[in-house]
Amino acid sequence: MKRNPFVGLPTLNLNAAGIDVGSAGHYVAVPIDRDRKPVQRFGSFTADVHRLADWLKECGIETVAMESTGSYWIGLYEILEARGFEVKLVNARHAKTLPGRKTDILDCQWIQKLHTFGLLNNSFRPEEEIRVLRSYLRQRENLVVGTGICLQHMQKALTEMNVQLANVISDISGVTGMAIIRKILQGERDPMKLAELKDRRIKASKEEIAQSLEGNWKDHLIFVLCQAVELYDVYRAKIADCDRKIEAHLRNFDTKSVHKVLIPKTKSGKKAHRKAPAFDPRAELHRIVGTDLTRIDGIDTVTAQVLISEIGLDMSAWETEKRFALWLGL
Repeated sequence: MKRNPFVGLPTLNLNAAGIDVGSAGHYVAVPIDRDRKPVQRFGSFTADVHRLADWLKECGIETVAMESTGSYWIGLYEILEARGFEVKLVNARHAKTLPGRKTDILDCQWIQKLHTFGLLNNSFRPEEEIRVLRSYLRQRENLVVGTGICLQHMQKALTEMNVQLANVISDISGVTGMAIIRKILQGERDPMKLAELKDRRIKASKEEIAQSLEGNWKDHLIFVLCQAVELYDVYRAKIADCDRKIEAHLRNFDTKSVHKVLIPKTKSGKKAHRKAPAFDPRAELHRIVGTDLTRIDGIDTVTAQVLISEIGLDMSAWETEKRFALWLGL
């Protein structure tokens, strides 16, 4: 006979509910003495979620635990939080690996029971203004990936035309590379005229560039190159939109560096990477963090923004550096 793993454990959350989150509906369990049907299913539409919250209020529920299933939990989480419930987001693997799981109860009942005895760890979720910044930065990263794909398509089209521009300049997305590509799309085919677009920072000579630009100008490959450039421009424009949103949102954060001076950054001589934002966020990040994260080796402004957007500005969620490293998976 199996021993009940909950025997002897103190009941920490008397008014606890458990939710099994799904794409089309959510199964909710409350203590068996709160309703004649302690397990109910609600749809995932907003009106259904508000009915779910109403039922939880009627049952005297104060705290709710749910698994972080895909993105389906987000809308449910925010509505329940706005309705005054303490919402605990749980890693699905942690809930399933705890011992004592019975096969004759639903997932929501298991979550409710574990939450009643305080056996579930809450997943970290930063505050609202950090989540907004994270959304902007994740969208920006998706757009940066899109520009990279467009550049690959450009390079492939040029290679198939035997235009070896990438062999004489390090980055076709730079000033010289894009100027030459755009001139090609405008109909210019003379290698020497195209080489005249060389930027002074390019080490290759005009003659070398001209030799790399002797290719076979097939119409279908020009068409592919044209579309790749047009899409690249769209992505760059959308990245600029994201940068404006990020810059405006950063201004909403409180100032923490009132008496701290930002040490000027020494110029490295390197050109800005295409992933870099259109504005320089270093001063703004220093203002809201209270210190200059870019003084850390290997941390630039892009990395600093991502760090803040993922973990926020309050490190008290982790008791020690070791716990923080463990949360990072290091």
